[in-house]
Amino acid sequence: YDAERGLGLDIWIPKNGVTEKLPVVVFIYGGGWRNGDKSHYAFTGRALANRGFLVVLPDYRLFPDTRFPGFLEDSARALAWVHDHIGKHGGDSGRIFLSGQSAGAYNAIMLALDRQWLGREGKSPDLIRAVAALAGPYDFYPFDSESTKQSFGDYHTPAMTQPVNFVRPDAPPLWLSSGSHDTQVRPRNSKILRDRILAAGGDAEYVEYPAIAHLEIEMALAKPFRDKDPVLEDMVAFFERHK
Repeated sequence: YDAERGLGLDIWIPKNGVTEKLPVVVFIYGGGWRNGDKSHYAFTGRALANRGFLVVLPDYRLFPDTRFPGFLEDSARALAWVHDHIGKHGGDSGRIFLSGQSAGAYNAIMLALDRQWLGREGKSPDLIRAVAALAGPYDFYPFDSESTKQSFGDYHTPAMTQPVNFVRPDAPPLWLSSGSHDTQVRPRNSKILRDRILAAGGDAEYVEYPAIAHLEIEMALAKPFRDKDPVLEDMVAFFERHK
């Protein structure tokens, strides 16, 4: 989707192929904005494709190659590419969902709330049907971790980096989730964002999974771990309600 920077994406389709236009889930992986690769998240593409979605897993630039807002610019460019081209691959450009985990959930929520990032690509967040976000940081200033200092610490207007500052009533519906044992990105991030969206008159819900830590909420999408908590089932049910 960005030949100049060598950024690509993987597309997953159901095993039985595409016989009609399918709803699309664009999933943005986490890794503290400094680690990750789309190839490591094949289990997520496989899980959602097996439930009838066309799934897109894009790469994006990471620290030290970029800092805020470079990873948002890449994510917005990937989503714009999907909107323009996914129809050729069997996807329905009118039914695009956004998802992500941890840093990827941050990217997804920022694209949905702050209109400028998709606006720079000639698009609107209105193209996003809904967002399912796993264990994302949405209210984390002042920057006190190594990863946030690296990726956000030198940005001249820190308030512009925080999703909670872009709450609006007409944002896409949000499904926010976290594990009760997450000490890396604490559940308060999702709870605060939900509360502020609801207070503004928007649509948001929060689900907390007991005894799950930060990485486990993503691993619950993988087949060997699905019996622990119904993360996949809850995500799919959310998407189905907004199809």
